[in-house]
Amino acid sequence: MLTVDFDRFPVGPGDRVLDLGCGGGRHAAEACRRGATVVALDMSAPDLKEARDRLSEVDPEGTRGVAVRGDALRLPFADATFDRIIIAEVLEHIPADEAAMTELARVVRPGGLVAVTVPRWGPEKVCWALSDAYHEVEGGHVRIYRSRQLRTRLAAVGLQLLDRHHAHALHAPYWWLRCVVGVHDDGHRATKLYHRLLVWDMMSAPRTTRTAERALNPLIGKSLVCYLRKPPRTHAAGERRATA
Repeated sequence: MLTVDFDRFPVGPGDRVLDLGCGGGRHAAEACRRGATVVALDMSAPDLKEARDRLSEVDPEGTRGVAVRGDALRLPFADATFDRIIIAEVLEHIPADEAAMTELARVVRPGGLVAVTVPRWGPEKVCWALSDAYHEVEGGHVRIYRSRQLRTRLAAVGLQLLDRHHAHALHAPYWWLRCVVGVHDDGHRATKLYHRLLVWDMMSAPRTTRTAERALNPLIGKSLVCYLRKPPRTHAAGERRATA
């Protein structure tokens, strides 16, 4: 399941892409499939194994995709290394989120693009109200972003907003239901049935559910997705530095 819309976030051959906090590597694999050279970075060894497996499916020779362990607060890359950075459903887990934003802005090149996704304030607020167990876990969500707050923090590190939208409306009621019946109860009949629906939707993409989700995304889309650009360097700025 992709949260980033690659029609709005163009990636292709020659692009250097960082999937920061890659999880199982779904976005990394899609970027690699589109011809980019990809680094999938995470702290979790099990997630990195899954990401490596996904990358190997689209890049069997291992020439364009690599998964590495790393810390979002201390990225092991030089300034302006990447043309594209994806950070999907990660910042809400990081107490020092502004430090992570500073790091990702450092390693994207001037003129490069960044896709940031976080849980949307409204649907997430419902989850927190229904269940403390939903977020009070090790490594869980430490904040709920309002859209303006997220955009302000990203602007403070020099990233310009280009576009935004909401995604995964069908997933919001699923998580509300899980919060009601027990967020860790994977065996409850209601959540099992709903999960089956979501899997069917992801695998088959029927017109009915795709149309319903597009209609519902502005109302209850579970994720907020922002597309940003690091401003390109200007000749004037370069001349000022040269003569300073």
